[in-house]
Amino acid sequence: MQYVREEDVKFIRLTFCDVFGRQKNISIMPQELSRAFDYGIAFDASSVAGFGDETRSDLLLRPEPGTLAPLPWRPEHGRVVRMFADIARPNGSPFKQDTRKILKKAVEDAEKAGLRFFFGAEQEFYLFTTDEAGRSTRIPYDEAGYMDMAPEDKGENIRREICLTLEQMGICPESSHHEEGPGQNEIDFRYSDALTAADQAMTFRTVAKTVACRNGLTADFSPKPLINHPGNGFHINISVKAQDGSNQMDSMISGILLHIREMTLFLNPGENSYRRLGKCKAPEYISWSAQNRSQLIRIPAAEGEYRRAELRSPDPEANPYLAFALIIQAGLDGIRDRLPLRPPVNENLYQADSSRLALLELKRLPASLEQACRAAADSSFIKAHIPPAILDAYCNR
Repeated sequence: MQYVREEDVKFIRLTFCDVFGRQKNISIMPQELSRAFDYGIAFDASSVAGFGDETRSDLLLRPEPGTLAPLPWRPEHGRVVRMFADIARPNGSPFKQDTRKILKKAVEDAEKAGLRFFFGAEQEFYLFTTDEAGRSTRIPYDEAGYMDMAPEDKGENIRREICLTLEQMGICPESSHHEEGPGQNEIDFRYSDALTAADQAMTFRTVAKTVACRNGLTADFSPKPLINHPGNGFHINISVKAQDGSNQMDSMISGILLHIREMTLFLNPGENSYRRLGKCKAPEYISWSAQNRSQLIRIPAAEGEYRRAELRSPDPEANPYLAFALIIQAGLDGIRDRLPLRPPVNENLYQADSSRLALLELKRLPASLEQACRAAADSSFIKAHIPPAILDAYCNR
């Protein structure tokens, strides 16, 4: 509240997301901030996807002050700031479809087991030109390829502006570059705790779209915006640290491999998601290996604190709060049960012929949204960690 007074803040955006990870917000004036902290700000939940109908539609947003960040693209005088908000019922009880709260619960479960999980996100997106009305044309902003430089890479200045804007909000990206597709870009983030990493993933999408719009472009995070070009991935780097100093990486990976089919609905939530899997370095089989980018999980070449597992199947339509929560719970299952890690598949699955794939006897990820829904609906693991209303929203929208 002192910051709001001293920095001439005139609007405070209380930010949350629906069950699919689409961001929402309410703007309040500074004089309402005390009430927001003490009681919460009411909103109509019946119009938010997955939040229920009109019969119990009143919910409250309670801001989390540690997430306050300025929005640098808004005016310097009469500034605008943002805070993520928890969602509660009028009686003060937590709202079960608050996916940020679901991630907080997973973090608490891990801490009770003496474990801390860390995540680093790599998100890809396309830059498309727009027409006179500002609508996306599906015409790529450039024709550059993987890690090309300017002048072929026209997205260089856009990525720079995105990174500098994030830095002004207290978020420091690790690296950025042009991706394989025409007009396709990637910005990566250094690892952090699960909740911070999920908040940063959400903030990044907003900033990328805002910066693109200010430059007359559209930032498209959909899984497969161009049929004959690479899809957009949301590669998730995961590491785990145990209080007793033990190495739990292998068991964590085993737990993720065990539950990945059931989790896929929440990692790849749209019909378009399944046009990406199995093509252009997007995995199709449930397997792992060191460094090999044809696998579902790979162990990148890194040592010490940077050693991690990279899950390559998710796409940017995933709600990061649900994705990270399920990854933690799956990893916990593997660690509790001391699951041994199956042998790696050290070959290029994109080039293997059908006879070789048959010999490997690898299980596949769901090949369609329908298959993913069926796997989730039949899963005791999903039912234990995802509220029925969220599962129903994903399978019956």
